[in-house]
Amino acid sequence: MLLLADIAYWIVILLHVYFAVLEMALWKSRGPKLFGMTQDFANESARLASNQGLYNLFLVAALLVGFFSNTVDIGASFMTYGLGCVIVAGIWGGFTVGRKIFYVQAAPAIVAVSLRLLLIS
Repeated sequence: MLLLADIAYWIVILLHVYFAVLEMALWKSRGPKLFGMTQDFANESARLASNQGLYNLFLVAALLVGFFSNTVDIGASFMTYGLGCVIVAGIWGGFTVGRKIFYVQAAPAIVAVSLRLLLIS
């Protein structure tokens, strides 16, 4: 069960690394295809997307601190905080941008948190 929880956790981390790279470096080239926007809009919104990507890196940092912390309480706190933020952001994105964001962002974090909670009980 711990292995499954760790795999789900790392999927969340890797997704957010991908989101950060996409938003900070690949927005103008990959963004239009992935999000169905014009090249002009991608060019105009690139600075906003880059800022959004930075926030994804902050989530990655919290998740990594949680995973690699030598102190159980600190690790659990960062894991819970990081996954909670991802879930809230995914729910918000699902409502404000498109349902797909919920499934790509929030759902994996919900699975990861659920597996962690099963380990505790």
